[in-house]
Amino acid sequence: MHRLLAALVQHLPTQFRILYRQFLLRVIDLEALSIDADIPRFLGQFAGILIMFSLLFGVGAVMFPPPRALEWHVVESWISSMLLVIGLVSVITWDATFPDRRDVMVLGTLPVRPATILLAKLSASAALLSLAIVCLNCTSSIGWSIVFGAYAGFPGFARFFASYWIAMVAASAFLYGSLLTLQGFTALLLPRRWFLRVSALLQLAAFGTFMAVYFLQPSLDTYAQAADPANHWLLSYSPTFWFFALFQQLNGTLPQPLAWVAHRAWIALAIAIAGAVASLLFCYVHTMKKTVEEADLVPGSRGFHFAPRLGDGLNAAIVLFCLRSLARSLQHRVAVAFFLSLACAIALALVHHNLSAPPREPISTDFLISTFMMMSLVVLGLRAVFALPIALSANWVLRLTQLRPTGKYFNATRLCLLLFGVLPTVLVVAALALHFRPWQDVAAHLLIYVLLGFAFVELALFRFDKVPFTCSYLPGKTNVQVLFWGFTLVWIILGGSFGIAEMSALHDLAKYLTMVFALIAIVVGLGAINRVRARTAVLYFEELPQEPITRLGLLYVPPAEPS
Repeated sequence: MHRLLAALVQHLPTQFRILYRQFLLRVIDLEALSIDADIPRFLGQFAGILIMFSLLFGVGAVMFPPPRALEWHVVESWISSMLLVIGLVSVITWDATFPDRRDVMVLGTLPVRPATILLAKLSASAALLSLAIVCLNCTSSIGWSIVFGAYAGFPGFARFFASYWIAMVAASAFLYGSLLTLQGFTALLLPRRWFLRVSALLQLAAFGTFMAVYFLQPSLDTYAQAADPANHWLLSYSPTFWFFALFQQLNGTLPQPLAWVAHRAWIALAIAIAGAVASLLFCYVHTMKKTVEEADLVPGSRGFHFAPRLGDGLNAAIVLFCLRSLARSLQHRVAVAFFLSLACAIALALVHHNLSAPPREPISTDFLISTFMMMSLVVLGLRAVFALPIALSANWVLRLTQLRPTGKYFNATRLCLLLFGVLPTVLVVAALALHFRPWQDVAAHLLIYVLLGFAFVELALFRFDKVPFTCSYLPGKTNVQVLFWGFTLVWIILGGSFGIAEMSALHDLAKYLTMVFALIAIVVGLGAINRVRARTAVLYFEELPQEPITRLGLLYVPPAEPS
């Protein structure tokens, strides 16, 4: 099989194969990477994480099979989760299909046809989307087919398996085509400067929409609920139920009264594919000249400019630099949106719970655990994004202008984490806490939450001897799989333990004061360590791998002197 695929690849045009490999590796901006970066290993580690998720669900379904009565609910929930993953991956590859200025300037002077560039970019984006789909469903699809399809023998297993994959591929094509259509026609209708501004907003809006739909959309767990005329509005407007009905139709288990829902899936799929093809063709014909002739997103010379006073000039400069980097850089926008989407998912789950729970209820342990996870995700995620540079070619400016002690840069980074991480999270949690009573418990929790935010900021500054967005990135330096699963395990244990301890402290004044003073001591202690380190630390701007020192084990023995 491998030889057959290799032979087929060799028959493809050379230009297409070269461009496909380059575009596939440009998921991460190449200008932001260290010269020793290992991108394939980095992507392979993330693929391994997705495969592990699929393995857990697949083996779990076989070892602990749910009853057949829950088939409707289980399959619908899994398709909804897969649509969320597909949508997020599609948003991450937001600008990967359309030509940018670098593509036009480099490839425009070469004898490369625009159709070749289009097909190479489209194939690279589709390959990443396919990788995510296959990794997440390679084992789980077999597990669900065994549980819900094998009761009818091998034909039932095969039909369930084939129907599942067809529905997943169709849902992926629908979401991906819809985003391409939206982005393509926006690029056609707007000037390039306006398109770049609107594109950033659309990307963040797509992140929020996918998360909000997943957590706030009502679930229809049985055929009786789906057949209820009061729920037909949900079936009419929800792609989740469209493609769930499509799966049921292919599997032969869709009741006839709901056949119109599957028809909507086929119609939506055809419209999305046609719109994507049309937008891509028009963009590669009409917008490539725009890309060269019109300026990119640059600071305007007119209009309102706001520069906040945040102490000395260094603090204001680094805060504005971080704010504009997060607003204008695609790579950083996507990375921040990833962590914010996880935090927003927790917040939306809390909102959903609060809307269904009776008003003025006491603070629950689940709420305390969830808020702990939100703060840790936002602050530590922002710290990880700070490690990604904007452009290595601009780092020499920061190296030459380092006229202040290193401690000043640490203070500016601390201020950025507080403004962009702690402050928004505290405001969101305060809004969510309005549902709870008594007010004394709410105020006590917010005080602990603010101290927790300061503690995470000091923890994030530990061994962060660089200015945000100014040091090259070295993917593959650490084992992402070990780091992910280790952090997840520790994160869940710490979150649960902290929530239980805080719940106990809210009902005992002595325990509450002990927790407050312990958090203050942690903040002061970590802050003192960071300030002492800052006196001797040296800012660095280039991630380099550690060079192993190999010892040959040879021992030099000087010759004996003649007696």
